[in-house]
Amino acid sequence: MEEKIEGYFKGRGAQVNTHNKYLKQVYVEEHVEGLDEPLLSNTKTQVFYEHPKKIINKLSSPDVYGMYSMNPYQGCEHGCIYCYARNTHEYWGFSAGLDFERKIIAKPDAARLMEKQFMNKNWEVQPIMFSGNTDCYQPLERKLKITRSMLEVLLKFRHPAGMITKNSLILRDLDILKELAKLRLVRVMVSITSLREDLRLAMEPRTATARQRLKVIEELSKNGIPAGIMTAPIIPGLNSSEIPELLKAAADHGASSAGFTMVRLNGAIGEIFTDWIRKSFPDAADKVLNQIKEVHGGSLNDSRYGTRMSGEGVLADSIRQLFQSAKLKYLKGRSSYELDRTLFRRPSLNGQLDLF
Repeated sequence: MEEKIEGYFKGRGAQVNTHNKYLKQVYVEEHVEGLDEPLLSNTKTQVFYEHPKKIINKLSSPDVYGMYSMNPYQGCEHGCIYCYARNTHEYWGFSAGLDFERKIIAKPDAARLMEKQFMNKNWEVQPIMFSGNTDCYQPLERKLKITRSMLEVLLKFRHPAGMITKNSLILRDLDILKELAKLRLVRVMVSITSLREDLRLAMEPRTATARQRLKVIEELSKNGIPAGIMTAPIIPGLNSSEIPELLKAAADHGASSAGFTMVRLNGAIGEIFTDWIRKSFPDAADKVLNQIKEVHGGSLNDSRYGTRMSGEGVLADSIRQLFQSAKLKYLKGRSSYELDRTLFRRPSLNGQLDLF
C-alpha cells in the first residue's frame, strides 16, 4: 500500500472520495481521534468484471450527435483530475474521486459483443469512437488486451473507427492499425494537455509523458495512420498559455490535425478539482477557479449544449482565437482522410464474405 505523504496521495489524481449521491449511507471522519487507522488510504487498484448485453452505444448529445462510442473499461487508472467520466462511476456504487482511478471495471466480452452487433442486419455503419468515456489504452489494457481484440473485429468487418488516447501503449497495436489505415478505416487523436512535466505528473499522474505522446504521433504518422493532437481540456490560467507550444510540438512530430475542448467541472468533479488544485498549486488556485467560472457563466458546472465544451465570453473567445491562430500557423494545409464507410462486410455462416 502506498503511504499518504505530507497529506498527498502519491500517484493519484483525486485526493478525496466524494459522496456518491446515489448512496444513502456514507462513512465520515467526524471523530478522527476514535479511529484506529485513517479511514481513507491509497489502496492498490482493484479490477471488477462486467458482462453487458451490448458494447456500442449511439450518442444522443447534440454536441456529438450521431456518433457511436464504446468503452471496454469504466473508471481509469490514469487518474486525470478533470475527467468528465468520473461522475459515471457513481452509477456503479463507487465514488467519482479516488474510487474512479483505483476501482476499474473491465468488459472482457467486448469483442464478442461488438461482433454480435455488427452481424445484426439492421446495423448502421457509422464511425465508432474508442473511447467515448475512459481511455481504452489505460494501464490495465496491457494485461487484458480487450482493445486489441476489438481492433481485430474492426479489421475483420472493415468497420471505421476513431481513437483518442494519452497512453503510448497504442503503439503495441501498430500492426492492426496499419492495416486499418490502408483501408482508410482509422484515425487517432493523441491527448496532450501540457508540456510541463510537473503539471502533467500532478494532473494526469499515471499517463505517458508529453514527450512519449509526441513520439506516438510521430510513429503513427510515419506508418500512414492519421494522428492529431487533442488539447483537451484547456484549463484557463493553468495550461491555456501553452496552446501555441503544444500545436507546434505536435506539428513538428507529424500531426495532421488538432482540436480542443474547454474544461467543465460538472457534478462531483468540481469538488474533486477544487480540492486538488488547492493542494497541488495553492498560489494559482483562486485565479484558475475564477477563470473557469468566467468561461462558464459564473459556475464551475456547465451542462448547456453548445457552450459546455467551448465556453463563452471574452476569455473563452481569446482562448479560441489563440488556438485557431496557432493551428493556422503550424498545421496549415494538413488534413487527414475521411473514414470510409463503404467497405463494411459480414462473414456469412459458411465462411464467405457478404457485402453490406
